[in-house]
Amino acid sequence: MADAGNEYGPSPRWCSCRVPDDAERSSGVSRRKVLGGLTAAGALALAGWPGSAQAAAPGKDKSVTITVMGTSDLHSHAVNWDYYTDAAYADSAGNVVGLARVSSLVEQIRAARGRDRTLLFDAGDTIQGTPLGYYYATVEPITKTGDVHPMARVMNAIGYDAVALGNHEFNYGLPLLEKWIGQMDAPALAANAVHAGTTRPAFQPYVIKRMHVPGHPPIKVGLLGLTNPGVAIWDKANVSGKLEFLDLVETAKRWVPVMRAQGADVVIVSAHAGDSGLSSYGTDLPVENASAMVAEQVPGIDAILFGHAHLDVPVRYVTNTTTGQSVVMSEPKCWGERLSVFDLTLTREKGRWTVTGKSATTVNTNTVQEDAAIVGLVKKQHDAVVAYVNQKVATSTQALSAAESCWKDTAILDYVQLVQTAKVTEAVAGTEYASLPVLSIAAPFSRAATFPAGQVTIRDIAGLYIYDNTLLGSVLTGAQIKDYLEYSARYFKKTPPDAPVDPAAWTNEANRPDYNYDQFSGVDYDIDISKDAGSRIANLTYKGAPVTPEQKFVVAVNNYRQSGGGGFPHISTAPVVYNAQVPIREAIVAYASASGTIDPAGFHTVNWRLVRNGTPVF
Repeated sequence: MADAGNEYGPSPRWCSCRVPDDAERSSGVSRRKVLGGLTAAGALALAGWPGSAQAAAPGKDKSVTITVMGTSDLHSHAVNWDYYTDAAYADSAGNVVGLARVSSLVEQIRAARGRDRTLLFDAGDTIQGTPLGYYYATVEPITKTGDVHPMARVMNAIGYDAVALGNHEFNYGLPLLEKWIGQMDAPALAANAVHAGTTRPAFQPYVIKRMHVPGHPPIKVGLLGLTNPGVAIWDKANVSGKLEFLDLVETAKRWVPVMRAQGADVVIVSAHAGDSGLSSYGTDLPVENASAMVAEQVPGIDAILFGHAHLDVPVRYVTNTTTGQSVVMSEPKCWGERLSVFDLTLTREKGRWTVTGKSATTVNTNTVQEDAAIVGLVKKQHDAVVAYVNQKVATSTQALSAAESCWKDTAILDYVQLVQTAKVTEAVAGTEYASLPVLSIAAPFSRAATFPAGQVTIRDIAGLYIYDNTLLGSVLTGAQIKDYLEYSARYFKKTPPDAPVDPAAWTNEANRPDYNYDQFSGVDYDIDISKDAGSRIANLTYKGAPVTPEQKFVVAVNNYRQSGGGGFPHISTAPVVYNAQVPIREAIVAYASASGTIDPAGFHTVNWRLVRNGTPVF
């Protein structure tokens, strides 16, 4: 990756500066990036590696192959550690996680290909996802301490060339995001995130890297960064009135020609958007998973590194409908479990480089060991988080498990409901809403979550409530709650009354994730999975009486759902009566600490059940 400089797009980092329109050009400002070992001589062939090519002798070949590596959805996995189990990460498929593994693989490829022939990019969702990210955003926030964020520290050491912003980059607010971007050596790109009411990018749209391969003229590789339009929903509280998020296709159509005019020989897109063409939200926002649409509809793109869906997509080719050219795409799963590797062959004719060959694959990071230098670099920060999550907060009278929470009303999920109900009830006391019943909504985020009998720690609670959501209170009517529950019940596959009891096989209809199966507490109801979706909720009652369509309730709900995440009906437009920005995980920790004891006998009530043709399943 030995490069003499970078040419940056016209909007550096997070800024309020004026951005030139499409007819203007940036000044070509460059900066030197000093990384250890950049002068490694030659380009080595990596035997047996897909797409590898022997380096051409200087002056004897008009073609050269460069390698572009990519990660996505790292979600603050710096090292191979599971903070929820307090042990090295391992799953049944043999996957490992973390940038320390990625680092070893990247160095292996750089050594094989030659550093001057390689680049390293990321497709977003970097600073949120584990207690490591949470700790340095809220417990010891880098905005106050001045410490370097562990993900910035590690990515700088590895030598990333550019990163795109993911939707989860906005979870902790713009000040923390700005701080993290300022700590990154690599530019952070998001061309479609614009200042509200304008088309002016709020972040740097693109970067052009100059690659100097011995014996060849410089190769200019452009990277366009695109983030997810769903930020406008999922982090509305952080971005409303400040940022807007434009369509990925239209944004790429604007900037790709600019990059080509700047002399980019290769144009790559790093998009935090899946390739399905679908959206999880039922609004008029631009398409959520639009990566393949960008490839198909925007001329001039050679390759797309994409993410967001947490899938392993080694390679996908999409034909551009305008040019007929093939665009190579790859998604490297999540958490550092995979590394996408693109090989692009360029041929020089008539004084210009043209991409004449392209391929991609993903490589499992379990093929290498952790980079000890990276592990050591963040050891102090990692150890601080381990100590934090192992703090005792309460004692549980019995072991509680979420393993069956997707098809049974369980005590461990009722504990979340208990805390949310108590917090919102306290908040509306003395207001005009104090006379309304308070209900609560929660979803089973992790089937692996447990509270042990005895000591319950912060990591046990973090393992149950894995997202950094905040708590709100909204008003819904009985009719709206019925609609909401019908929508949630789509999560179940339609199952005949006489089919064998196999609840795990009945869930996730149409690939609906567990976190989009919402359960209510405070009302009783049946879900008849033998019925068609939309006609499954029966016997909806409150304190033994049928819930009437006009009856009003205050409902405790998380900010993701209230903002429209998941596309649930009514909740995003319902009146908000409480929003103190209290993180739900912190509320659970505080409640457990104050009470000292977690005893299901005092809060667990089976208020919903699965039935088939009216007969309970369990």
